[in-house]
Amino acid sequence: MDNPLTTPDPGLYIWTIVTFLVLMVLLTKFAWRPLLAALEQRRKTIAAAVDDARQARESLERAQQDSAKVLATARVEAEGLLTRVRTDAERLRQDLREKATVEAANLTQNAERQIQRETAKAVETIRHEAVDLAVAIASKVVRRQVSAADQDQLLQEALKEIGRPNQ
Repeated sequence: MDNPLTTPDPGLYIWTIVTFLVLMVLLTKFAWRPLLAALEQRRKTIAAAVDDARQARESLERAQQDSAKVLATARVEAEGLLTRVRTDAERLRQDLREKATVEAANLTQNAERQIQRETAKAVETIRHEAVDLAVAIASKVVRRQVSAADQDQLLQEALKEIGRPNQ
């Protein structure tokens, strides 16, 4: 007994080959080509994403370098500005000291002048009072003959009047 599956049949071979070829053509047309096209599209998308990522990384590196340069420039400018501000503040402080010294000297000179004027007025007042006193004494002396006792008494009176404040 022969098994039909184990005996070679040339018609079965031909139909198997024809079926295989038809299946190959159908798979190539409907499955293989769209699958290859999808894979190619996916490869292009991945390549574009990788290229975009590389460009983004380069752009980020450039931006970081630019920001580092800007930051360094800003630091230098800030240090220069701070130095100028300190210099200006020191100059202003020195100017204020000089003005205060000049103003203090002016105030001292004005006070000294005023003291001299007041002293001169006081001396002048004392002179006038001395003259008035001398005139008063002279008028008393002229009115009467002066003895030694009268002289002492007039002198004591004159000294008392000099000692009293001006009334």
